[in-house]
Amino acid sequence: MRGEPDGEGAKRPEEPVTREEGVERFLAWSLRLAYIPVGVLLLAGLGAFVYGTALFIYSVGHIADHAFPVHHQIGLFLVDVDLFLIGATLLISAVGFYELFIREIHLDGSTRLPTWLQMRDLNDLKARVIAMIVLVVSVSFAEVVVDLGSGHEVLEFGGGIAAVVVALTVFLRLGGHGSGSTGSGRRE
Repeated sequence: MRGEPDGEGAKRPEEPVTREEGVERFLAWSLRLAYIPVGVLLLAGLGAFVYGTALFIYSVGHIADHAFPVHHQIGLFLVDVDLFLIGATLLISAVGFYELFIREIHLDGSTRLPTWLQMRDLNDLKARVIAMIVLVVSVSFAEVVVDLGSGHEVLEFGGGIAAVVVALTVFLRLGGHGSGSTGSGRRE
């Protein structure tokens, strides 16, 4: 081992660090920068949950004061669903960044995260985030259907959302997530 005394009590000289080793150490250290998005995503998720909770409390008070028309009240709760889905997406992204760039998360020392939350590569993270985006835009569409009066506006908005969902689905299929492909991850 480097720097440890040999059998005669004398220290061996340190081996010089090559340029490549220095760059590799720096790159390995730079992975710690992933703590920044993990922290920001966790705070943003917390913010979405707190805002969703505050909106829920406001909605209950608003409904108590103005119980009718009912269809506008449903929209308030759909916004809550959106906020909580966005918060969940942010948390999943934080877990994904942590798992991909820092280390695997083990619960109770040995148990890994649930399979649906484990990230093996960036494609896994993209797939989960895109799936949550599809859920959020679907709920947003339901909000619009509740609030808009014109069928033409709903049809236009629905067509736009359908185009986005199709584009995201095609992106996932071409990105290696079709037919059960797992991609080439850093661990198996």
